Amino acid sequence: MKSSNQKVSMAEKIGYSLGDGSANLVFQMMMMFQLFFYTDVFGIKATAAGMILLVARVFDAFVDPVVGILSDRTQTRWGKYRPWVLWTAIPFALFFILAFSTPDLTERGKIIYAGVTYTLLMAIYSFNNTPYASLGGVMTSDIKQRTSISSIRFVTATIATFIVQGLTLPLVAKFGQGDAQKGWFVTITLFAAVAVVLLVITFFSAKERILPPANQKNSIKQDFKDIVSNRPWKAMFVLTLFLFTTLAMWGSSMSYYFNYFVDKTSLFNFLQHFGLVTVDGNTYGLWHQFLDAFGLIALPDHSNVFAVGYSLFNMVGQIITLLGVIFLSGYLSNIFGKRNVFIICLALTAVFTSLFFVVDAKSVGLIFVINMLKSMAYAPTIPLLWAMMGDVADHSEWVNHRRATGFVFAGIVFALKAGLGIGGAICGAIVDSFGFIPNVVQTESALFGIRISSSIIPALTFVVGVFALLFYPISKHLNEKIQQELAVRRSNKV
Repeated sequence: MKSSNQKVSMAEKIGYSLGDGSANLVFQMMMMFQLFFYTDVFGIKATAAGMILLVARVFDAFVDPVVGILSDRTQTRWGKYRPWVLWTAIPFALFFILAFSTPDLTERGKIIYAGVTYTLLMAIYSFNNTPYASLGGVMTSDIKQRTSISSIRFVTATIATFIVQGLTLPLVAKFGQGDAQKGWFVTITLFAAVAVVLLVITFFSAKERILPPANQKNSIKQDFKDIVSNRPWKAMFVLTLFLFTTLAMWGSSMSYYFNYFVDKTSLFNFLQHFGLVTVDGNTYGLWHQFLDAFGLIALPDHSNVFAVGYSLFNMVGQIITLLGVIFLSGYLSNIFGKRNVFIICLALTAVFTSLFFVVDAKSVGLIFVINMLKSMAYAPTIPLLWAMMGDVADHSEWVNHRRATGFVFAGIVFALKAGLGIGGAICGAIVDSFGFIPNVVQTESALFGIRISSSIIPALTFVVGVFALLFYPISKHLNEKIQQELAVRRSNKV
């Protein structure tokens, strides 16, 4: 296609981005709260909960390639990938609700129920998110436009993350009124309804512009062969696997870190010092005023300070992340290239993550500062992952004269979900092996397990991602060359 046809309007970019807002209402809930929900709300042991997250990946190994194959071969008047966003919207919401429901079952029954509903949710996530991600890879081949689409997409994703991480616990308290299970069910149902609306808007907003070569023959065997021999894809697979293993491990462990390690009195005093709560428990400061705008009530007594403090911790981090995505990602990648920015920023993220191990439980202000530094370092990488996957699909077409965008993205979505399960399983296994028991005062051994799963171990897995990027060969110069040559091919000049 001619470059003039590759421009994407701001309205279309925003409409497309809402799909990732929908996905992150689900994904962030799983990454930040799924393990905590299973252990502290549903009543499943941490090791069993972690194994549920891990075993579902076996099923994903079959589902994800199938999704890529089906979406690449879909032919409708709306395109290949757009229809899947619409078709899966309601099932996605229903399985989301079921995965956070708490039927009254035996311990074995709870494990089976959680395993089945989580596996189904992950399967429908693939059928929704793989085509959605692939859609972003065929909206344009223009390098700057693609980075812009990814940046706007992740602004919306960050807003969704902000909502999930900052408002989930206050919403649970509001809707539950002391009944945590009811609170979780109503909160998830609300998020699920919003997710459906966002996906419908995405379907009507985005357009597909890049088509496979006209003479391309469908061949599943060739799809596998192309992807296995694709060095950039293999580097991105390893990066995504370890990146989301780390995010899931850190996200799961930080809920324990705040609930059991951080000193509650120090946290309460920190919030009071900045006028976020007041000491008498009857009137509230700025934190209450913010939550009250959403019809919520902050709970300022020491027993509930976890919900208030942890929500604020997450929201501050997401504000910093949002600013980094908006002002740094595109700017830095246009100057230095996506790969170089990713390497430096991910290495800094690993350093700041490790610092959570050495900070004292009473140094609440320092904990918040470390989180802000970590969020700023990580922010520029967020849009780059999916923009780089679009580049990988282009590289595969450039080398093989064949395009299988859905199949390329399916492997990365599998790595993403595998990381989600592995990270949660690692966290569950670690805290359980050190003697963690939910809803009680933890031993020094249990606290040590919580601390290392929140700091040292995720820092090391971040570093693995850095090494994976060293083997990613698509530099800024090579990317520009690929786009120029593909543009000539698509215009039928060659």
